[in-house]
Amino acid sequence: MKTLLVTGGAGFIGSNFIRYMLDKRNDITIINLDKLTYAGNLDNLKDIEKEERYRFVKGDICDPAVVKHCMQDADVVINFAAESHVDRSIGNADDFIKTDVYGVYVLLEAAKEYGIERFVQISTDEVYGSIDTGYFKETDALMPSSPYAASKAGGDRLVYSYYITYNLPVVIPRSSNNFGPYQYPEKLIPLFITNAMANQELPIYGSGKNVRDWLYVTDNCRAIELIMEKGKDGEVYNVGAGNEKNNLEITDIILKTLSKPENLMTFVQDRKGHDRRYALDIGKLKKLGWEPEVSFNNAMQKTIQWYVDNRWWWEKIKSGDYLVYYKKQYKQN
Repeated sequence: MKTLLVTGGAGFIGSNFIRYMLDKRNDITIINLDKLTYAGNLDNLKDIEKEERYRFVKGDICDPAVVKHCMQDADVVINFAAESHVDRSIGNADDFIKTDVYGVYVLLEAAKEYGIERFVQISTDEVYGSIDTGYFKETDALMPSSPYAASKAGGDRLVYSYYITYNLPVVIPRSSNNFGPYQYPEKLIPLFITNAMANQELPIYGSGKNVRDWLYVTDNCRAIELIMEKGKDGEVYNVGAGNEKNNLEITDIILKTLSKPENLMTFVQDRKGHDRRYALDIGKLKKLGWEPEVSFNNAMQKTIQWYVDNRWWWEKIKSGDYLVYYKKQYKQN
């Protein structure tokens, strides 16, 4: 039986990865280390909280004591823990540098001490910056445009340095924009779905022509598992689905699916340093045997339907009630 330490497992991608791995594999146990910041939500894992092979630990990856406590029982580390919302990083980059760089350092030091078999650092396509044409390869220069992207690039390269300097067995998936169930409704797709359901405005930055490659979260979970198992030490692997859509196209799909009027669309001032387009060359990952399985249209319909069917999950988040609940249940030490 192998033990995975999943950091940030109460967040969007982390919680989906935990559920995916427990459903698929009988040969693993999972420790979920999460600080439970505003986007960390134990409701994301409510259906598996009593699973014998799963254990939750509340703690910060910047705390060496709690990290060592968790890592001494682990074989593999998958680090999802991160401050990840670009808008928040523009207003206050402090927490991003602490978690996305210093927190990674704390994890790496513990991984080195305990001889971890594999360290998986979850990165992002945003570390490359914007590209007008063509596709980023893993060997391209990192030119992050926002404090968030810069903090992720810093953590990404710090992980690589531990491979070079200490021979720590690391791999780094860099994925494109994920979407799917349990995504915190500050991100574009869940924000627009839930706003439209409530007949509220859908705020579109600038012209709405910014392009992203949209990757369904379960396809990303499959890719992360494959990279964890078969990726080469010290290597980066781009993870994308080839679903390039601009924000206007995403908005149109949501409004039409929910039978909502176009006048809910509201154009607002563009975000500072807003990258025009992200696009990844995933040839390296394909050579490992990975292809996206869920079509974009199917994934969008599944995602929209999930938010329609799970008002209990997002309505209390948007009202702020869940923050009050978790502050009472999991007080800071």
